[in-house]
Amino acid sequence: MRRAADGAGRGAATGSTPRGGGVTGEDRPVVARATSQGPWLFGVRHHGPGSARSVRAALDAVQPRAVLIEGPPEADELAHLAADLEMRPPVALLAHATDDPGRSAFWPFAEFSPEWVALRWALDHGVPVHFIDLPAAHTLALRAADDLATGKAGKAGRGDDGENGTTGRAGEEEERPPGPDGPPDADADASADAGGEPRRPHPEALRVDPLAVLAEAAGYDDPERWWEDVVEHRGGTGAGTEDDAGETALASFHALGEAMGALREEFGDGGHARDLVREAHMRVRLKAARKEHGDSVAVVCGAWHVPALARRTTLAADRALLKGLPKVRTGLTWVPWTHRRLARAGGYGAGIASPGWYGHLFSAPDRPVERWLTRVAGLLREEGRQVSSAHVIEAVRLAEALATLRGRPLAGLTETTDAVRSVLCEGSDVPLALIEDRLTVGDVLGEVPAAAPAVPLQRDLERLQRSLRFKPEAADREIDLDLRKENDAARSRLLHRLRLLRVDWGAPTVSRGGTGTFRESWRLSWQPELAVRVAEAGVWGTTVASAATARARSDATSAGQLADITALAELCLRAELSDALPEVMRALADRAALDTDVGHLAQALPALVRSVRYGDVRGTDTASLAEVAAGLAERIFVGLPPACTGLDTDGAQELRHRIEAVHTAVGLLADTAAARVDGAGLRERWRVVLRAIADRETAPGLVRGRAVRLLLDEGTLDEEAVARRMGLALSPGTPPPDAAAWVEGFLGGAAGGGMLLVHDERLRQLLDVWLASVPAPAFTDVLPLLRRTFSAYETGIRRTLGELVRRGRPSAGDPAAGGGTLPGAPADGFGAGLDLERAEAVSEALRHLLGDLAQVGAVDGGAG
Repeated sequence: MRRAADGAGRGAATGSTPRGGGVTGEDRPVVARATSQGPWLFGVRHHGPGSARSVRAALDAVQPRAVLIEGPPEADELAHLAADLEMRPPVALLAHATDDPGRSAFWPFAEFSPEWVALRWALDHGVPVHFIDLPAAHTLALRAADDLATGKAGKAGRGDDGENGTTGRAGEEEERPPGPDGPPDADADASADAGGEPRRPHPEALRVDPLAVLAEAAGYDDPERWWEDVVEHRGGTGAGTEDDAGETALASFHALGEAMGALREEFGDGGHARDLVREAHMRVRLKAARKEHGDSVAVVCGAWHVPALARRTTLAADRALLKGLPKVRTGLTWVPWTHRRLARAGGYGAGIASPGWYGHLFSAPDRPVERWLTRVAGLLREEGRQVSSAHVIEAVRLAEALATLRGRPLAGLTETTDAVRSVLCEGSDVPLALIEDRLTVGDVLGEVPAAAPAVPLQRDLERLQRSLRFKPEAADREIDLDLRKENDAARSRLLHRLRLLRVDWGAPTVSRGGTGTFRESWRLSWQPELAVRVAEAGVWGTTVASAATARARSDATSAGQLADITALAELCLRAELSDALPEVMRALADRAALDTDVGHLAQALPALVRSVRYGDVRGTDTASLAEVAAGLAERIFVGLPPACTGLDTDGAQELRHRIEAVHTAVGLLADTAAARVDGAGLRERWRVVLRAIADRETAPGLVRGRAVRLLLDEGTLDEEAVARRMGLALSPGTPPPDAAAWVEGFLGGAAGGGMLLVHDERLRQLLDVWLASVPAPAFTDVLPLLRRTFSAYETGIRRTLGELVRRGRPSAGDPAAGGGTLPGAPADGFGAGLDLERAEAVSEALRHLLGDLAQVGAVDGGAG
């Protein structure tokens, strides 16, 4: 193993061809030697710029008559689109089951992916190109069978990634450790050799990471660093003539193939039983290509598969492994991909940690470190940091020195990052995080030509995006929409309709420009899996409007709770789906008439009232909505006081939030629908309900305190009435925990509780007296409740309250106590008295200043 790793390193670094372990035989593929006639097996790492350069150099050297690429064969009909001028990687092949679009698989390609380079080389040279991996029809069916067998069907967060693709439901990938081609499934307990005889895998073969094994054998503790040293920074760089570059690339592929052969001899299938089936299909396609094109065939596949493709097998044995595989009807297309989704942090198991860095290595013609650090300096300058050319020069020197000390052939990402942190960022990790996000990973979003197949809904969405000048972007960005402007209103409609279709391109956020109903704020981010969501939504209609309407009608019929229907009605109004609204309203009226749970009614009312309000803003007739909302409010008024009895702590907290929401909703309903409902009467009846709750002894203290506070804010109760209720709630006969809950309800929640205590001396005194009278054993139970209440106040308010409490209760002559200020008593906000000794220290300076000011005033007066 050590010999294989060293051979791979020497072959990649120097272009020499190691001895031993080579594949021989007249009818067997060879692993990249220029003197051979083929076929040639080029083992690569997916998304590796060094592998991509080597593939290009090797193809130029051998000039094959056909190119075979690891990927779904159904994509052969789409291969020509890679040469379209509108195609901009990163992109991905998307395969989905036609009867279940959510069951899908991606095969991503970046500009620096070896498969993409091979595909473009074949198209540019007019050479036939074919994909040879297991068909997507089988891949999706096998994944569905696995989920069914393990009970994981439809389970959130479950996905599966294969060699160069991810399968599973959209957005349900999980991270896997990377290998040269991303380790596939390890579901099986047993594997089989090429002849199909089952055998137990090596004990260490479960989830084998080939790079980690080779790196360890070569004396590296980091497989990524080993791969960069032997491939990305050395192999296939094309130094010297084109022939030299080709020979170097072929030698590196030969050495890597021998290393993988040693691994396969030691670990078998590495715990990835399904590889045997995939490799059998690849061999079948390879034999078919050799029959059609002769031996001049080049194969670009994951390095892990090279020994299996070079093995001598019969066609009958390979077809026996493929017999009886399940399959489903599939559809394929190209979709845009992003650098973030290529990153391992994005969940793609065969991904890379730094796609932006790898893209730079592939595109930089020379001096990659200098060019990279120049880009970093440009980004920091754009962000307002002072970075000069001298900083860049010193950073380059430091990166090269670190690479020399660490024995690396070229400064890698680790060395450049250390140099950037030390020189350009002055030791700070804050700007380094910006560089990691913008450059190391990047937010590049690919583009796909209009000729690519797509469902009609996708075409309509693209048309709307063009007409609204609303281009998708991979990076998160926030936008503010003014609904009084036609284009902004149309954008808002589109985003709300997509939310109905579960295509979450945008998420509503709190508006930064104000709280008016004419403004909306959104956070936008287009992710590749949204293409699957659009395909899934295509079953509802051919346009965004028709699909959203059909989905809204279906959701209204299947909604489980009243609050779901009211939220749906609000969304329909914002999306302006007038055709769906009548059906939603019928479902709302039916469900509201049958639902007797006051909690459900209180939960549903706010969204319904917002619908009335937004209907007025958008010019929609909401008379029926206002009537339903008023009827709902009346039922809440009747049922709410009895519902306040017998609640535990969690129930009281929930009811308190419901009361706050209903209070806001009643105010909005009374103001916005005054012409359709008795606004004044509605508001007055709600005040009666709040008063009944405030005086209900069986209600929790938290709820009673909140009701009193709402009445105080409304002006229904004056300060004297509030002080009386507070005195009763905090009387010695009330258990301290109940009293603390009343205080939390009265002072917590909405803003203003702290300011009320700052300015109302009587309430503050009452609270202070009660707190001082709490017995020591009960104080331990009361303290957490009070800390939770007062911790919500701003720091300045807490400091002011502490100062007022430290000063003590008002004197007899305090205005708050009904008398005048006592002589010598401090004014509010000042200390206890004047320190004459400290004042004398500045009196001389004050006399000079006042004298100078008096002289200036006299001069000005004379001039006047």
